[in-house]
Amino acid sequence: MDTEIQELKTKHEQIIKYIESLSVGTRISVRKIAQALGVSEGTAYRAIKDAENQGIVSTKERIGTVRVEQKQRQSIDKLTFEEVVNIVDGEVLGGRGGLQKTLNKFVIGAMQEEAMMRYIEEGNLLIVGNRHRVHLAALKKGAAILITGGFDATPEAKRLADELDLPIIGSAYDTFTVATLINRAIYDRLIKKKIMLVADIMRTDTPPVYLKLNQTVADMQKLVEETQHTRYPVVDKYHRPIGIITTKDVIGADPNQTVDRLMTRNPHTVTPQTSVAAAAHLMTWEGIELVPIIDQSSGKMIGVISRKDVLQGLQYIQKQPHHGETFEDLIWSGFKEHRNEEGKIFFRGTISPQMTNHLGTASEGVMTTLLYLVAYRTIIEHKKSDLTIDNSTVYFLNPVQIDSVIEIYPNVIEVSRRFCKIDIEIYHNGSLVAKSILSARVIDR
Repeated sequence: MDTEIQELKTKHEQIIKYIESLSVGTRISVRKIAQALGVSEGTAYRAIKDAENQGIVSTKERIGTVRVEQKQRQSIDKLTFEEVVNIVDGEVLGGRGGLQKTLNKFVIGAMQEEAMMRYIEEGNLLIVGNRHRVHLAALKKGAAILITGGFDATPEAKRLADELDLPIIGSAYDTFTVATLINRAIYDRLIKKKIMLVADIMRTDTPPVYLKLNQTVADMQKLVEETQHTRYPVVDKYHRPIGIITTKDVIGADPNQTVDRLMTRNPHTVTPQTSVAAAAHLMTWEGIELVPIIDQSSGKMIGVISRKDVLQGLQYIQKQPHHGETFEDLIWSGFKEHRNEEGKIFFRGTISPQMTNHLGTASEGVMTTLLYLVAYRTIIEHKKSDLTIDNSTVYFLNPVQIDSVIEIYPNVIEVSRRFCKIDIEIYHNGSLVAKSILSARVIDR
């Protein structure tokens, strides 16, 4: 059986390599691939679908499946020059052909030309005012130009930018403002970078294994023997997932019974842009082990994600360094973990000016966030797990002034494999100022 699976894998790889060797625009069909490589039409179909998932081919109405140029995924922490244009409310003065290129860093041209050129490298963005000689010199070194103050570029610089596909961008803002805007955009990208998406963990090296609605229990049992999987998505003739079937569903069933009669209909789905955390919450909440991944525009299944995939993704996130600060990071930065005489955990921190409302007291939203953050850290202490809040009841008893030192005491009322309930109290100068009882779903890491 292992030999058969390896042979199928080898044939699949051969088909993918063959498709990659075709020129862009070549029409592809299951029958032609099967004849050209001497494989079954089923094997050819699965390989073509995998090639579509990888972006090597595309299926278009009235045209069919054609070989296309594969688009590389862009690094999320890099900005393209086109995005810079939007960020600074700019205008493209030249080099429009290079707008999709990414900048590796920006250089502020606030020094003498000779000194400036030592800092400029290929792929940079030079932010500078009305200095025409500098524009030309930077372009020749492979850098794009952002001209501030509403100034224009010379015709010579525009011609050179067009030849080199290096954008010249004009903006009415001053140098400090555009540098701040670009730096903020890069900072936001670093925050997004730590948010792992389904696209980051979905498998693209092998096609998803599935059943068609008209296949039988006998077909499924054969698939189980080949793959050792225990659950499969079921797709319709348009390759859209319409159900999930497991080995438990077919116990005692007639081998000739079609799977559409035994499957669980209307399965939950995710897209490549769904966050791994959201997928984990869905699986925990619904108690499911497998979720089809669909193309958002067509609804076609392009992959599957399992509970194991999600848990591995969450574990990977925990090991990565975090760049950029969210509002939660800023709120929590002033709080430290402590232990009382009994060894129980509590947290102490100061209400900073940024955490207050217009009255100078702690914002209710900030206080609620603190309660949730304490709940999260308390569960990590008990189970090394993540959680998603089900519901909470919060009582605000007394206002807390700016610069006040508060202490937050969590008490775990109940915790199980999938569920927890926590009571949390906030004190200031020994007086209870806020209290919450919340329940949450536990997600194993």
